[in-house]
Amino acid sequence: MYGTVAIVGRPNVGKSTLFNRLVGKRMSIVDDTPGVTRDRIYSKAEWLGREFTLIDTGGIEPDTKDIILSQMRIQAQLAIDKADVIILVTDITSGVTSTDADVADMLQKSGKPIVLCVNKCDSIGELPADFYEFYNLGLGEPIAVSSVHGHGTGDLLDAVFSAMPEKSDEPEYPEDAVKVAVIGKPNAGKSSLINKIAGEERMIVSDIAGTTRDSVDTVIKRGDDTYVFIDTAGIRRKSKVNEQIEKYSVLRAYMAIERADVCVIMIDANEGFTEQDSKVAGYAHEQGKASVIAINKWDSIEKDGKTMQEFTKKLEVDFSFMSYAPFVFISALTGQRLDKLFELIKYTSEQNARRISTGTLNDLLAYATARVQPPSDKGKRLKLYYMTQASTKPPTFVIFCNKKDLFHYSYQRYIENRIRESFGLDGTPMKIIVRERGE
Repeated sequence: MYGTVAIVGRPNVGKSTLFNRLVGKRMSIVDDTPGVTRDRIYSKAEWLGREFTLIDTGGIEPDTKDIILSQMRIQAQLAIDKADVIILVTDITSGVTSTDADVADMLQKSGKPIVLCVNKCDSIGELPADFYEFYNLGLGEPIAVSSVHGHGTGDLLDAVFSAMPEKSDEPEYPEDAVKVAVIGKPNAGKSSLINKIAGEERMIVSDIAGTTRDSVDTVIKRGDDTYVFIDTAGIRRKSKVNEQIEKYSVLRAYMAIERADVCVIMIDANEGFTEQDSKVAGYAHEQGKASVIAINKWDSIEKDGKTMQEFTKKLEVDFSFMSYAPFVFISALTGQRLDKLFELIKYTSEQNARRISTGTLNDLLAYATARVQPPSDKGKRLKLYYMTQASTKPPTFVIFCNKKDLFHYSYQRYIENRIRESFGLDGTPMKIIVRERGE
């Protein structure tokens, strides 16, 4: 991953069209994904074998009384804070506007590299005379681009990578450190948990600075193991994410999930399981992350002899889509069961990275098919020839068969259950890819 690039500019200059062009596919603002619905304003993109994160920002709306109003400041400043390089998009059809000049001035004060994109240059050949007035913004050579037709996007990305600074502020922790994203609704106790861990553990390596809206990394050494805890902004339901600043907090939380090894999904014991908890957990599941479900504020619950057992049964139903994830009842306030939480984090991380030999897998496959015959349809029976593990994080298995259509979902689930029964793989999702022989 080479860095983060933000696309900024006033409304209707073609930012989202450019975003879709650079990503290489049409992406609507809302991306419907199994288990999670979220504002999709960022994506991975690639240029000449170099992968980077691209962020599409909302249009900067000026105010007639004060052209640099709070909304402009919020959006531009968030782009400045997060990005390694900023693409300022302007529009050849309207020329340089006062808003363009104000945004350019704001970006220049940041000291971040800026690439000036003049969009809607749809004609191939000689540039219009109006093009040269964009030099007046003081951002160096403007690059003519047509985001609709794709003209000039290669030159634009070349300029972006020429301006990309080398990463010199990377966190100082070992490569084998377990990265833990603490995620959940606001006020579930995420920051309290990390503060408690950091306060009780004496061997804190470092605190990597960030803002209250950013994901903040706290590096903690516990015995021979190093953990990087990523505190994230609370994730609210989309209908409540009405401020731009909070939308970016949600974005950062999802980006934290993507770079984590283990996700600790915080549930408020007083509120219980909510729809938003399922969406947060669903995104971690979709990303193939090892997960631990931590029920916080357990000290504030009135209990009898069956309280935990009943609570667990209900959660098992609520989290049936990720039945592999273990539960732990904790109190970030008192430190109750934090040792157990660390054990689960370490264990689930190891399971997520576990590799099983091909010979062992095929012994299991032979046993499973002998125990329960593969399904058949119209006299044609499914034959499973071979299974191997293709990758880890999450453990991904490829099974070769005679006909994919016969490999019903229920039989795939049976094979998955036999794998878990034999090898554990607790706390981690698992993927099974079916291939016909010869594919």
